[in-house]
Amino acid sequence: MKSLVNKHIIKLALTTLLFIPQHNSYSAEETETNQPLEEEYDVISVTASRTERHTQEVAGSIDVIDSERIESEKMFNIKDAIQGSPGVLINSKNSAYDSRLIIRGAGQKANYGVREIMVIRDGVPMTDPDSFSRFDFIDTQDIERIEITKGPGSLFGAGSSGGTIQIISKSVFDTDNNRIKLGVGEFGQKNLHGRLAGDINDSNAFSLTASYRKADNDWREWNEFESKQLAFKHGYLLDNGGTLESELSYHEADLQLPGSMDESEFERYLDSGEQKDTSSSPWQHSGRYSTIWFFNSRYEQEIDNLTLKPRIYANRWDHYHPVTGAINDNPGTTVLGTDLEMAYKHQLWGPSTLVGGLTARRDDTEGSKKFTYGDIETSPPPPWNPMGPETILRTNSDTAGELLEEEDATNTLYGFFLQETLRPNERTTIDIGFRYDRNHFDIDNTAYGEYSYGAGSYTFFSTPELTKTDKTFNLFSPKLGVTYEITQLLNVYGVIAQSGQVPSESEIQSNPTLDAATARNIEVGLKGRAHDWSFDIALYRTTVSDEIVSVLNEDLTTEFQNAGKTLKKGLELSGRYDLDRHFWVEGSFAYSDYTFSDFEELVRTGRTQIPVDRSGNQLPYIPRQQYGLALGYSHPTGFKAVLRSNSWGSYYMDNANTEIYSGYEFVTNLMLGYHTGPHNISLNVENLFDKLYATEVKKSTSGNKTYSAAAPRSAMVSYTYSF
Repeated sequence: MKSLVNKHIIKLALTTLLFIPQHNSYSAEETETNQPLEEEYDVISVTASRTERHTQEVAGSIDVIDSERIESEKMFNIKDAIQGSPGVLINSKNSAYDSRLIIRGAGQKANYGVREIMVIRDGVPMTDPDSFSRFDFIDTQDIERIEITKGPGSLFGAGSSGGTIQIISKSVFDTDNNRIKLGVGEFGQKNLHGRLAGDINDSNAFSLTASYRKADNDWREWNEFESKQLAFKHGYLLDNGGTLESELSYHEADLQLPGSMDESEFERYLDSGEQKDTSSSPWQHSGRYSTIWFFNSRYEQEIDNLTLKPRIYANRWDHYHPVTGAINDNPGTTVLGTDLEMAYKHQLWGPSTLVGGLTARRDDTEGSKKFTYGDIETSPPPPWNPMGPETILRTNSDTAGELLEEEDATNTLYGFFLQETLRPNERTTIDIGFRYDRNHFDIDNTAYGEYSYGAGSYTFFSTPELTKTDKTFNLFSPKLGVTYEITQLLNVYGVIAQSGQVPSESEIQSNPTLDAATARNIEVGLKGRAHDWSFDIALYRTTVSDEIVSVLNEDLTTEFQNAGKTLKKGLELSGRYDLDRHFWVEGSFAYSDYTFSDFEELVRTGRTQIPVDRSGNQLPYIPRQQYGLALGYSHPTGFKAVLRSNSWGSYYMDNANTEIYSGYEFVTNLMLGYHTGPHNISLNVENLFDKLYATEVKKSTSGNKTYSAAAPRSAMVSYTYSF
């Protein structure tokens, strides 16, 4: 009953928030005599259309996380800044860079990292051609703002059915934002960051940033992380007005991935607040340990009505990645890519802008290996099979053992994009465009053995097994969007868009019959912007054909299959209101009704797979309701405070919809800060009321449940000196 009352209260608060702004203090005379209102308070986005545009004029749902929000968070993780955005689900196992991110249901199948969502940094793609994104080579202390576009149809996103996240770092030409930041907190949290920027001469600028983050997270076993990042940026102002910005960075990132709990262990966690046992799986030492070199260079030049924006980038990364059943050891992947963009202003149907460009990228991996776990505990073979293999009970460390596989892989992506923006009158904006991408996988694999889930042990082949994967996907992503200005304060929009989504490299290898998924979205929305209030409302309907879904087998292994069709219907609301000069309040709400329209799940029983009809069932892990509230205070004396609370509604644990997890309500974070002159001190408290809950609950086809624990309350104090 209490839960139901809380839900009614939050919905009433959000409804009030959205309707209060209609009674604003601006008179008609003030509106007519001042400069256009949207230019005073609306923020600029470059992600939705690749050109600068106020968010109110964008035909689609977009959130912009500004520097004020980012500076108020400790920013150990990208989650710190974007949690609470409606339709965006994000969590982390250890407050590091292991974020699991879902936008409107896309990315739900990923066990690690981010899938089906394009991640961009300063216009340079961070996402692999197979849609896998990592955050380990993004310095979260060097972020100016974050832009989130939701749904298919992004000009940036090659195969991004969920949307696009663009992380915009601090500009090399911003030479007035130098600082040293120190932070310490509970569970061994440490944060050290420094930035030094300046002008070499009238044409050249530089910046040097260094960051170090660490946490022991000893409330749970095998839960440490540590990262070291160093970056040098150079900016050059050409005599003809062009700019050239280049960056070279180095990253070391070590991350332990803790195991999940069974039901009895989860009950003990709820009693004690600590997770010391994870017997639901023998694989107790998963993790990812990587080093990355990253370079990019971006040029921008205006020639009359033509703007050129070519970009080139290269990175080299390696990792040691223990996972379920094996240890992946990649000595190095080389990535080379370019994005050649141009924008042309002209007259077609009113003032118009044509944006177009080409994309090319190649990822080469040579000599990637997969090993057994070398340090394990086993049980003897059963009496009826004394010569059989010993069953693996658990790992004792992440030390590599015998060689299981060797692999060479090449993944290439070629594409082009085109969009025409028309303004037939002062109130109407029309976007017509598309993106086409061709994605090719070429994988050569030699297997010497494998982990047998049925026997619970490693099996080695008498002769090596050779497999070759040669598969190409063609993705077509058209978009039509219309925005109409009802008044200076209100805009309405409608959009129809489509995006393709390729399987990942590992998914193709495990199931070569997988097809690319196709998402088609129809969306309408209303946006309001004023001096002291703003709101966004979006209503969408997305159909996904051949959606790639995960199946948790009885042995807790994950397989991937194409569902025939899924239907995703949703409503998203967000708003902000400045109560007075010092107080502000924000609210968000998302309703998600995601169902399998046509899906036969292949349930593994022993060595056979039996199709079971799941049509009409809800997608697992996606809550029907997600909502949040925030209250902020700032004073001219330098004191500020932010109280931010987020809630996830209940969701089904499995595709069969056999059981519901209740989710969580009002998990609250607090920030207290004081700023005077060059000094700033802040206190960030996460999970203020020390709620114990699970960030994720899964149920296998045989009924086994696994729980991933949420972090208990933790506090961190930070000091920043700006110069």
